[in-house]
Amino acid sequence: MGENILSSIKTLLGIQETDFNFDDEIIMNINSVFMTLNQLGVGPTTVFKIVDESATWASFFGTRVDLESVKSYVYLKVRMLFDPPQNSFLVDAIEKQIAEFEWRLQVQVEPYTLTAENELEELEELDEMGSLI
Repeated sequence: MGENILSSIKTLLGIQETDFNFDDEIIMNINSVFMTLNQLGVGPTTVFKIVDESATWASFFGTRVDLESVKSYVYLKVRMLFDPPQNSFLVDAIEKQIAEFEWRLQVQVEPYTLTAENELEELEELDEMGSLI
């Protein structure tokens, strides 16, 4: 998946990157999902927002290395807002997947923020304490 948030979501929705007809609606839906993620404690401490194709996944993740499922979560939520399937069984399956992603993401961010920086700090603390072999 590309680094550009808007383009990657458009591609997953089956929309060409060069088709700008739905950008405003898709951006609005992506921002709604980022607000939800913020309330779940996922992502930056302030609500992340995109305004165009310049926003990247790296700018959302920062130094986090353990939240790749956010991309799938954002896609599924945007799909349900932008172009929900007509088949009720498919809607149910997607809603269950969204609920699972929400639970897993919350579990992932609750214990502590795992970043490459924090991991290094933990190793340095263990080394100072003589606990590192």
